[in-house]
Amino acid sequence: MPLPPLRATLGARPRTRPLPRFLPRLLAVLAVLLGTALAAPAPQARAAVTLTRVGDFGSNPGALTMYVYRPATLPAHPAVVVALHGCTQNAQLYADNSGLPRLADEDGFLLVLAETGTANNASKCFNWFQSGDNRRGQGEALSVRQMVSHAVTAYGADPGRVYVTGLSAGGAMTAVMLATYPDVFSAGAVVAGLPYDCTRDNSPYLCMNPGVDRSPAEWAQRVRDAYPSYTGPWPRAAIWYGDQDTTVVPRNATELRDQWTALHGLSQTPTRTTAIGPDATRQDQYLAADGTVAVEVDRVPGIGHGTPVDPGTGADQCGGTGAPYFLDSICSSRWIARFFGLDTTGPGDPGPGDPGPGDPGSAACWTASNYAHVQAGRATTRGGYTYAVGSGQNMGLYNTFVTHTLKESPTGYFALADGGCP
Repeated sequence: MPLPPLRATLGARPRTRPLPRFLPRLLAVLAVLLGTALAAPAPQARAAVTLTRVGDFGSNPGALTMYVYRPATLPAHPAVVVALHGCTQNAQLYADNSGLPRLADEDGFLLVLAETGTANNASKCFNWFQSGDNRRGQGEALSVRQMVSHAVTAYGADPGRVYVTGLSAGGAMTAVMLATYPDVFSAGAVVAGLPYDCTRDNSPYLCMNPGVDRSPAEWAQRVRDAYPSYTGPWPRAAIWYGDQDTTVVPRNATELRDQWTALHGLSQTPTRTTAIGPDATRQDQYLAADGTVAVEVDRVPGIGHGTPVDPGTGADQCGGTGAPYFLDSICSSRWIARFFGLDTTGPGDPGPGDPGPGDPGSAACWTASNYAHVQAGRATTRGGYTYAVGSGQNMGLYNTFVTHTLKESPTGYFALADGGCP
């Protein structure tokens, strides 16, 4: 996420005299506290994906760069998936580590990667928070829309199967694209992002951490305001986040859920809850009247800010951890492709024998600090102490040093389970 003045300082020519030994660590800590994700980057993964740069795709008012990954075997009228990288990243890095190109090969879709740079934002973030870039018909939002138009025309892609996903600032920009162009995108997946138009009356930093609490109706209205004359169906939305994220805190996932369930006229209580992947990611699904999953929230346990990946060659594995903000946990891209309806290698939804929200198997367990429990909405604070949501049990002081395990059963009811949690 952006902080241009600090980024510009860190980007200056290095001094010939060594810096004090404590300074790099101090700067890294400050960067995390400010939500800028400026910790010293690990070496980037070796580029393994061949991308094609598209030089002319429209007027490009947002000054973005377009890249395309075209599988060797592409069916007629393929679907299009637009991918938006996070701050400090670029299109190549996202292609090399997200696992999306492998899925494009297997599932036969065209992958479009939009890229921003330091000329737009000192930290190479998409400007999801600026009105000149997050409104329909202008700026970066229009540039991404023009990329889709070019893909449909140049590659014969299916305009009825266009999807978008992204991380962090790219995740927030994903929400922008769903809100401003609901007539273009059928669905989107927001990874560690924020609800649309939070910055209308708040700073980006406040939106990121501690987050902004509004009613579902208020959030939904902000999306409707993005395209007031629109009367068609709203895009489906998947929301991914790590339950230890302190850069874009988990409250934003709850607010995103509120925004998109309200748009679809759905309750904020999930229709069904299951555990998926090798790390038992909790998946809450909100079904429309016709049985389709209109909104989905995937809470990945034990990780912070980044794209969940699961390196390997297994059917449900993908991605790499050779660069910052790609976190070894679950192959989120595989599950996102299933949510889009593009991946048929495995079940994306629970079958008749799988646990639903009322089954004993649907209980979820969370082990974290009191601070993290509060940030994730599993507990509240009062008078400096922490209390479990639902049971109201006193969990001790509100800080990062006290750790408890909470069991959630039924959905939204948390109880202490330090002695063991099935």
